[in-house]
Amino acid sequence: MSATTSEARSPLPLLFRGGRASTAPLGTTEERSPLSLLFRRRSSKDVKNITSVSSSLLPAFGTVVDKNPSSKPFIVLPYDRRYRLWELYLVILVGYSAWASIFELAFEKAADGAFLTIDLVVDFFFAVDIVLTFFVAYLDTSTYLIVDDYNLIARRYLKSLAFVMDVVSTLPIQFIYKTVTGNSGRGQAFGFLNLLRLWRLRRVAELFKRLEKDTLFNYFVIRVIKLLCVTIFWVHIGGCILFWIAYHYPSPVDTWIGSQVEDFKDRSIWLGYTYSMYWSIVTLTTVGYGDLHAVNTREKTFNMFYMLFNIGLTAYIIGNMTNLVVHGALRTFTMRSAFNHILRYTSKNKLPDMMRDQMLAHMQLKFKTAELKQEEVLQDLPKAIRSSINEHLFRSVIENAYLFKGLPDGLIVQLVSNIKAEYFPPKMEMILQNEIPTDFYILVSGGVEIIRSKGASEQVLAKLGPGDMAGEIGVVFNIPQPFTVRTRRLSQVIRIGHHRFKEMVQSDIEDSKMIITNFMTYLKDLNDDLKKEIPFLRDLLANEDAQGTVHKEEAPQSNNDEIVMVPGDENEKKEEHKREGAPIRVIIHGHPPNQDNNNNGRLVMLPDSIQLLFDLAEKKLGRRGSTIVMADGAHVEQLDALRENDNLYIF
Repeated sequence: MSATTSEARSPLPLLFRGGRASTAPLGTTEERSPLSLLFRRRSSKDVKNITSVSSSLLPAFGTVVDKNPSSKPFIVLPYDRRYRLWELYLVILVGYSAWASIFELAFEKAADGAFLTIDLVVDFFFAVDIVLTFFVAYLDTSTYLIVDDYNLIARRYLKSLAFVMDVVSTLPIQFIYKTVTGNSGRGQAFGFLNLLRLWRLRRVAELFKRLEKDTLFNYFVIRVIKLLCVTIFWVHIGGCILFWIAYHYPSPVDTWIGSQVEDFKDRSIWLGYTYSMYWSIVTLTTVGYGDLHAVNTREKTFNMFYMLFNIGLTAYIIGNMTNLVVHGALRTFTMRSAFNHILRYTSKNKLPDMMRDQMLAHMQLKFKTAELKQEEVLQDLPKAIRSSINEHLFRSVIENAYLFKGLPDGLIVQLVSNIKAEYFPPKMEMILQNEIPTDFYILVSGGVEIIRSKGASEQVLAKLGPGDMAGEIGVVFNIPQPFTVRTRRLSQVIRIGHHRFKEMVQSDIEDSKMIITNFMTYLKDLNDDLKKEIPFLRDLLANEDAQGTVHKEEAPQSNNDEIVMVPGDENEKKEEHKREGAPIRVIIHGHPPNQDNNNNGRLVMLPDSIQLLFDLAEKKLGRRGSTIVMADGAHVEQLDALRENDNLYIF
């Protein structure tokens, strides 16, 4: 204990024990490890298109990805914004071709004229898409890498079913027949061939699948639009099939449409389409007004299958809508269930009404602030992103807290990275008196009360507001919390753990000195009521003042000099006593350990020798002793065996 050293002692012996870390200061030109280049943070400006992140084009682990996978000319990436717009335009054309292919089958007269011209224009765009597909890179499902080789793209597309179906559904067969033969080409065969265009509906399914995962669109709205499109398309199919059955029945009058409009074949196609859609919608909704019934065997057969399919479609729609509605109310259901559990628990264990109200208030606040709590929102994000967010939100709060004023940026960043934001409802205990100090808090908003509990009575000693700290006295002194801290209103706080805080600051003695200086300055400004409740605080402040006076009288010392212990007798020779590590604080008592004199003892700095300890005890306790024992009766012969916060009995 009497060995000397050139390193400075840490001014926080209870909290910041440990050696100095061998880290180079900021701004030095020390050679960096090549590994640091692998973890360079990527700027947000480098991500020019969010679709490149959300397109599911992820390489396998250990695979090296080129920076520019589309460096070859005329190659189109599947997640390119312009190609996505082209796909969206094609989806609009798919909607028309799906509607028109079934409509032209049922209403043959509509296959000529304007519909034929529009079909040719639509087929032209899909023919262009076939050519474009030979230049669109694709995702290799085995390696999850983009393949941009012309030959591989062409070979893959030509061997797939998609190429055959794309070509067959795009060929204008009716127009080719009319051009070659000169006939109009009207007939059921061409109508059934036009049904091949329904192959294009796969584009619509892919679009909805992508939109449901896109955060720019509301999931509920997208699902409702999808269900609405499915319902309308099925109603359209049912109405067109009913009209097709009636149109080709040998006796048109013996059909449902014929019973309503006898000459429906010679009337406008839109009149027939209106009647067909009316029948389909009323049958789908199973309302019925007594005017809808199958007249012939064909209609009865179709009605049976149509209504059976309607059962499945209705179940699909109701199931999806129920899922969407229940998902929106799930949080409310969970909250009410949690409340019921709390009420049953408090009733079974006969807890006081105050505890029950606190539990309910905490649970209600938890659900109200679920979207704002740092843990729930940031738990799936990388630590670098979480640290950046915390720094943006709370750095100014940390810097303005009295304990951290003047600290370097490096330590501030470490502190911000290890904080947790929390909310406390009004009248909620944040810290209980005499509990083990595990955390301390900085108030961001709201207010708290510092309360001293004496039996059943409570005394409010102080009130704290935004920017103030609570619980740090117990953490720094490493003693049970001396006060109860209770919120006065809804309060937002940031919590810092005791052990993480100690690990961060113990590596640099200069930071420890600055923290303890700020802390001692704060303690000196406390009101008398607070000082009275901490037994050793007055003696500690007196020691600090005495040491400050001695240092002023002595010559200035270098930064590597140790703290000078003041001898008890002013006539003794003043010399510096140095020892390795941080100074140790002990609690001394002036009676044997088996006697209780209602004396809490005196917290002192452990001197370098037993003789000096006797001198210090005589000064503090008023009488000189000759024996030093521990609480268990063991005699102290060497000071090296003592630890922090040991109780020494000198008599």
